[in-house]
Amino acid sequence: MNFDFSNPYTSTRLPVFARNVVSTSHPLAAQAGLRMLWQGGNAVDAAIAAAAAITLTEPVSCGLGSDAFCILWDGQELHGLNASGHAPQTWTPEYFKRKYGDDAQTPPKRGMDSVTVPGAVASWVAMSERFGKLPFEDLLQPAIEIAERGYLLPVVVQQKWAAATPELRQQPGFAQNFLPWGRAPNVGELFTFPAAAKGLRAIAKSKGQAFYGGEIAQAIERFSAEHGGSITARDFANYQAEWVTPLAQNYRGYTLHEIPPNGQGIAALIALGILENFDIASLKVDGVDSQHLQIEAMKLAFADVYRYVADPNAMDVTPEQMLDPSYLKSRARLIDMSRAQDFGAGNPVKGGTIYLSTADENGMMVSFIQSNYMGFGSGCVEPNFGISLQNRGHGFSLDAKGVNPANVVAPGKRPFHTIIPAFLSKEGQPVMSYGVMGANMQPQGHMQTLVRMLDYGQNPQAACDAPRWRSNKGLSINVEASMNPNTVQGLSDLGHELAVINDTYMDFGAGQFIWRMGDPKVQGYVAASDPRRDGQAVGF
Repeated sequence: MNFDFSNPYTSTRLPVFARNVVSTSHPLAAQAGLRMLWQGGNAVDAAIAAAAAITLTEPVSCGLGSDAFCILWDGQELHGLNASGHAPQTWTPEYFKRKYGDDAQTPPKRGMDSVTVPGAVASWVAMSERFGKLPFEDLLQPAIEIAERGYLLPVVVQQKWAAATPELRQQPGFAQNFLPWGRAPNVGELFTFPAAAKGLRAIAKSKGQAFYGGEIAQAIERFSAEHGGSITARDFANYQAEWVTPLAQNYRGYTLHEIPPNGQGIAALIALGILENFDIASLKVDGVDSQHLQIEAMKLAFADVYRYVADPNAMDVTPEQMLDPSYLKSRARLIDMSRAQDFGAGNPVKGGTIYLSTADENGMMVSFIQSNYMGFGSGCVEPNFGISLQNRGHGFSLDAKGVNPANVVAPGKRPFHTIIPAFLSKEGQPVMSYGVMGANMQPQGHMQTLVRMLDYGQNPQAACDAPRWRSNKGLSINVEASMNPNTVQGLSDLGHELAVINDTYMDFGAGQFIWRMGDPKVQGYVAASDPRRDGQAVGF
């Protein structure tokens, strides 16, 4: 049957209640995680299995050459993991200006000179070694099966796959691996990825060593040299994921946790710290005033983030200075409820993603995100092992006199990063593992959904389903077509420059939410999965 896979009707999802939960943006990835839980594994095992599987089922957004971040509750305390990659040792502003001209402002968007050392595989290994129960090799078996047997392409991913094809068709290895018939697969067509199966087997057998200095790293070095890049196996061998302490911001009696810079998670914390100075619950939930206030708080947050956030070793200010309550109160006073504004950075100084979440009945909760950055990342795919490589290097600056001098490229340095997991606690106890993927939408989604839950009492699925806005630059914002027309008009009247957009894949993010309902062994969790992607929440 030649089905029409467009849907003219509104589809409603309901929350999922279970004691063991996996929530992802593709059903096969969710089921890969669930398989580990059925086999006696824990939430970490489930997260790794799901993350490996989704490199295949959602390759537009991630691959074996991705970066990753994680926040996890081990049952007793909270841990953060930064698995973003660092620049090759050859990378300097002069390196790029010699190759791309003196007027180049950033490393290129695509190609091997956009690739930093990928950290996702290292994150899987680090999480497994420290917190996992099952053998690492077992965790990658569902992904290997998917790569070998294939899967039928889902609706949302196919749209983005097809859209990316014209730009990336000429990148090395892209057509060979992602255009099996000289084109993107259609919805419902079978896609297999045998090279990635080979890569996954090598990673599984060596517990990641093949990737970091072994046969895969050596293959990438050769591939890079053939196609104008300079990354080496030594760059890979020198890489380690880093355990970090998450940042925290109190809001309405709860505490939101984010990974510290070089990521943009601090933007959500700044925005909530500003909103803490207002009684937002007194405003109509979907009304003009509530939305305007949130938009302005987010714009203030981004003004500081884009000015100051970079590799923490290069930053001029500390996260603590950026989150100082008195500073945030002073920023809150800049908001005018009668008009939209274009804010500049303050002075806090004082003297292309997938997200998934898992939880188990023993209380372990994992908030995990990995990404190739822009759709299909660099567009480069090492052909022997199916390593689809990110383009995180494009996030560096080449201008020491630019907006954020701290983010200028240097050997071994991490670029400014967009992908961020989130975690909510109350009085030192876990409450929710969640995230909203999609470029600079991520902290905006963290804030918008949390306000809906904590200020307005909306359940996680409703908060996830609700119409979203996205702040861009200056007075420009995008809003979903489902937003109330009266609210859209009211925001426009305040001076917001609005564009109503139907494409939700990247513009408005996609979230996964797991909220702890009580004792995990008794009450368990309630979970939500975003209808803007092809995924689901599953559990038992």
